[in-house]
Amino acid sequence: MRQQSAQAADAEGRMSLMEHLRELRNRLIKASLALILGTIIGWIVFNPVWEFLKEPYCSLPASHALEKDKCTLVVNGIFSSFFLRLKIGFIIGMVVSAPIWLYQLWAFVAPGLYKRERRWTYVFLGAAVPLFFVGVTLAYITVDKGLSLFLGFTPEDVAALITVDHYLSYVLAMLLVFGLTFELPLFVIVLNLAGVLTSVRIRKSQRMIVFGIFVFAAVATPSADPFTMLALALPTILLFEIAAALAFLNDRRKLRRPDPYAGLSDDEASPLELSDLDDEMEKR
Repeated sequence: MRQQSAQAADAEGRMSLMEHLRELRNRLIKASLALILGTIIGWIVFNPVWEFLKEPYCSLPASHALEKDKCTLVVNGIFSSFFLRLKIGFIIGMVVSAPIWLYQLWAFVAPGLYKRERRWTYVFLGAAVPLFFVGVTLAYITVDKGLSLFLGFTPEDVAALITVDHYLSYVLAMLLVFGLTFELPLFVIVLNLAGVLTSVRIRKSQRMIVFGIFVFAAVATPSADPFTMLALALPTILLFEIAAALAFLNDRRKLRRPDPYAGLSDDEASPLELSDLDDEMEKR
């Protein structure tokens, strides 16, 4: 009897706490190995990546530089060069190994999701990656504008002593702020698909949201100069307006279709959930 009950539990996709922990441990080990391998690759390809990251600084006028004909940054410690290489290698490793550790995360979470929830996740991941890289690309294009503005205040007879750590922190902060900010409108769409945020509520809060985007852009950008702030705020507002329009269309579509959850109590399974369970049983 115990054997039959265990098989029935397995047929419903249930796992014990220890099985969940073992599954999590195996997923973490695989993700960590992928990250270590990616970091090794990043260590090997450090030179071309560093040249790419240094290009915005090297494109500035040489009037502020230590050597007028060279693009020179400085380190102020014995181990700074080693940790610089390790940091960039780790960042490259995270990017290179992203398909693997994202898959491990998805493989751990997906069995607990219904078919409709998985479909939302596919949409989210399919749009999140391009939006992030669009934001990173825009940040890379605008990095030199903020640098040029503030280095332009340097007197002609003074050379700016810029350390590698400070420059790298500035560039990475710009890339991350732009990349992650471009994901915010996507959360609006996901919340709308989930029924948490309606287009009516979005429209009522539109002015406050636009104002909040400008405030966030002024605070979050490392340089906080007007050009960089507008470069972040204006595309984000455009993406938000697109998200609001998609939310409006989705709400109109919902009004034309009957609600499958109408009339159900909190502890009653919906028809969609039962069909998902039947699909899972057929696969097994």
